[in-house]
Amino acid sequence: MDRLHLMTVFVAVAEEEGFAAAARRLAMSPPAVTRAIAALEARLKVKLLNRSTRFVRVTEAGQRYLDDARRIIADVEAADEATAGINAEPSGHLAVTAPVLFGKMYVMPTIVDYLQRYPDMDVSALFLDRVVNLLEEGVDVGVRIGELPDSSMKAIRVGQIHRVLCASPAYLTQNGTPQTPDQLSAHRIIAATSVTPMVEWRFTHAGQNSAVKVRPRLTVSSNDAAIAASLAGLGISRLLSYQVNAHFQSGELTRLLQDHEAAALPVHVVHRESRYASAKVRSFVDLIVTQLREKMAAL
Repeated sequence: MDRLHLMTVFVAVAEEEGFAAAARRLAMSPPAVTRAIAALEARLKVKLLNRSTRFVRVTEAGQRYLDDARRIIADVEAADEATAGINAEPSGHLAVTAPVLFGKMYVMPTIVDYLQRYPDMDVSALFLDRVVNLLEEGVDVGVRIGELPDSSMKAIRVGQIHRVLCASPAYLTQNGTPQTPDQLSAHRIIAATSVTPMVEWRFTHAGQNSAVKVRPRLTVSSNDAAIAASLAGLGISRLLSYQVNAHFQSGELTRLLQDHEAAALPVHVVHRESRYASAKVRSFVDLIVTQLREKMAAL
């Protein structure tokens, strides 16, 4: 059997965790799927799947092969698409991911621009405050905030942001402005996405790192809510600079302890590394890199 076909069948069985479900996905008969897996294991001389009457799971060797097979299949598909569409405008579907607020504020305008430029494209935008595995979740392009782990992803740096403390002028007039991190214990604290009664905020000053534990008066599950509470004058919150930059510019919020801020966090556009770049990925990455660099230069 064709080796790429065997890989495709194996990936389907592993992802669907069953032969029957994989057969439906591939429009094959269950016996044909079983024969394909048997042929692949015989070729490799290794067991890739553990089978029982209730489930199918990949073995340790199977997991390694699954990762490689996904990458190989993606490369082949990208090569086909790049060759077929080398002189064509982008068409098809593109999946993009970014953190929720960053996506809403900075990525969504690029997506709208992209769709207006390329009428044969459609886009799925996954704005989530977690790291999305591009390969496993079928995502083409992502925006990542923070240091990147070593991976097979191609990363293009587009800027940087800071963790910033902020409060409304009204709050500071009533409660005073902290001059050092230690003084935060005397203030009302707003914490976003914390699940502990004590929050540790890290600072850097004159090359020295420090940490201060604060007890939030209000803990919220979203950055939007923390911003709203800060604007209402409830207390001091710690957010990312892009999230509140407009409020700094308008004077609605004041940036605090700027000379104690920790090192900046890099922002990258990432996509799956490949010798081939499809027209849809290449055109979107070029556009978003240009636009994000322009926007982030003002932060």
